[in-house]
Amino acid sequence: MISWREIQRNNFVQWKPLVEFLELDEQNAQQLLQKSLFPLYLPRRLAEKIEKNKLDDPILKQFIPLQEEHVATQGFCLDPIGDRAAQKEGKLLQKYVGRALLVCTSSCAMHCRYCFRKHFPYMSERKLFQQELEMIKQDSTLEEIILSGGDPLSLSDQVLEQLLQGLTSITHVQRIRFHTRFPIGIPERIDSSFLKILSLTRAQLIFVIHVNHPRELDEEVIASLKKIQQLRIPVLNQAVLLKGVNDDLLTLKTLLEALINIGVLPYYLHQLDRVQGAAHFEVSEEVGLSLLQQLRNSLPGYAIPQYVREIAGEPSKTVIAPSL
Repeated sequence: MISWREIQRNNFVQWKPLVEFLELDEQNAQQLLQKSLFPLYLPRRLAEKIEKNKLDDPILKQFIPLQEEHVATQGFCLDPIGDRAAQKEGKLLQKYVGRALLVCTSSCAMHCRYCFRKHFPYMSERKLFQQELEMIKQDSTLEEIILSGGDPLSLSDQVLEQLLQGLTSITHVQRIRFHTRFPIGIPERIDSSFLKILSLTRAQLIFVIHVNHPRELDEEVIASLKKIQQLRIPVLNQAVLLKGVNDDLLTLKTLLEALINIGVLPYYLHQLDRVQGAAHFEVSEEVGLSLLQQLRNSLPGYAIPQYVREIAGEPSKTVIAPSL
């Protein structure tokens, strides 16, 4: 059986093999950004879902760097949600009362072109988290720790097990939340070894995945999510409203129905974080509000995510609602 690490090594990291794989003609190939500070990194299984020679494919737009990324746009910046100001100790960030976030690693399963941390100054890959664990231990108000990155599932099972053991040894830590896209790009990561680690963890675990388009879901992805759910771990989804990807009623409705049909609760629909290089993805809040209202007319309440944006320095996500 091929390991998830071996599968990950088959990710597309060079633009020429990808051009050939996608059968892009010369005109379309010229639209790809051949050199980017945020490099191409795309699992083959996602590349296989892209329609050949079609630049407006919703999977392609999310993961393949295009020339539009080089357009500098006023109002967009390198740190749109205030991560640097929120750094407490090394890899530990705290923005909200009662919970903190560990930037576990810079590695991901794939590189989303609109990533708000694409310019984040990741520290050297110090594998252990003693300093951060000590700070969490000293702050009894921290009941929930969010494992993010990068993607925490990029870490080895050994490192993840040590981290979870360290967190659960702190009595006031009641919940541990994973933010991950691995089940979407490399579902093989949810293997028996990883599941055993989860099953032996004392704290309540919560998984928040990231799916923007219904084509990202398939039988293997769903099977990997079911394995997590079978451990009585809630699985939620957060999506980003993206121009040309999911900014139409049919796509969003199909996505939300697909999620609730597999027991994944829609959690957030994010307004785009205004990170430099991602302006071509932005959808107006007026369009977003209209889409949410139309969805409320055709779906049950539990299928409707909160439409939010993150504002640096605010004590919570800001819910986007119609003006009264």
